[in-house]
Amino acid sequence: MKKFLKLALISLMALSLVACSKEAPKETGTPETTPVAGECAVTVGLVTDIGGVDDKSFNQSAWEGVLQFQKDNNLADECVSYLQSAADADYVPNLSTFGDQGVDVVMAVGFLFEQAINEVAPNYPDTKFLFVDAVSPEANVMSAIYAAEQGSFLVGVAAGLKALETESNAVGFIGGMEGEIIGAFQAGFEQGVLAANPEATIYVDYVDSFADDSKAQNLAVKQYDAGVSVIYQSAGNAGNGVIKEAKQRGDVWVVGVDRDQYEDGMTAEGNSVILTSMIKRVDSATYKAAELAMNNEFVGGITTFDLTNEGIGAELTTGRNLSDEVIATVADYAAKIKAGEIVVTIDTLVANGQSNKTQQAK
Repeated sequence: MKKFLKLALISLMALSLVACSKEAPKETGTPETTPVAGECAVTVGLVTDIGGVDDKSFNQSAWEGVLQFQKDNNLADECVSYLQSAADADYVPNLSTFGDQGVDVVMAVGFLFEQAINEVAPNYPDTKFLFVDAVSPEANVMSAIYAAEQGSFLVGVAAGLKALETESNAVGFIGGMEGEIIGAFQAGFEQGVLAANPEATIYVDYVDSFADDSKAQNLAVKQYDAGVSVIYQSAGNAGNGVIKEAKQRGDVWVVGVDRDQYEDGMTAEGNSVILTSMIKRVDSATYKAAELAMNNEFVGGITTFDLTNEGIGAELTTGRNLSDEVIATVADYAAKIKAGEIVVTIDTLVANGQSNKTQQAK
């Protein structure tokens, strides 16, 4: 049993770090530590990427996993906490803050933490670290990686079929930052679209940010104006700009990412623009890491989440925006992927700023 150190908030600098338990984010200065009475079976400190803990996507899902673990194990609020990163320069200080406090499990959310986690983890050999979305060689780091291409294939099938239904025959992908991680989302989506609709046009654009929702909205304008009926956004907090544009139009669709974003897509008329969502169970990784630490079973190494262990999937609730026929078709593709009959690759087809049809014309 360890005593957890709570963060005392002081307002000294703008755009600085935020620490809290279940409260809404606040602008604060560099956190100071003060002792807290009470004991915790395990203490958890989560460090978000730039999108923030309430990004309605990746970071939020991670924090929801911690909160569910807290609830299931009757932990006090002071046993779990988070720090938000305003810039990548905050990664090392944030991770180190929790390390200095003696937090049992420190969680780094996102592949952009790779350099920081490899720098900080060796400095705290008795601390357990969770690194989401990439691999660290450090012995005290559990690396959670996801077969995002598999879930993206499934929502690609749904998008391709919707494009046929609307007769637009065009879909779009808007990603956060180019690279292998988001590239897997794009690649799986492209393969799923073309499996269901071989003649579909696929547009691809990148925001070059996980936070710039205004740019993401402008890219959505570009794609919808080009005739796209469904956009799959994999851009963290920036992806909310795509949802905003779709809600303003009302006659187009968005595929959500990381968590069920159906409610986020609700319009004033009571309809949601979210066709379906690619579920990436980041909450499963944070929950599992905390549970293993509490039970003294935490070990470093790679843990893979995919369709076979329900770490990845598509949101297929009936009575929403997917017909029963489409749901059955998507489920059939999922079964084939699980059985190895379909192998989804991470090889992208369309270049940033292009479509598969413009590339074929060159």
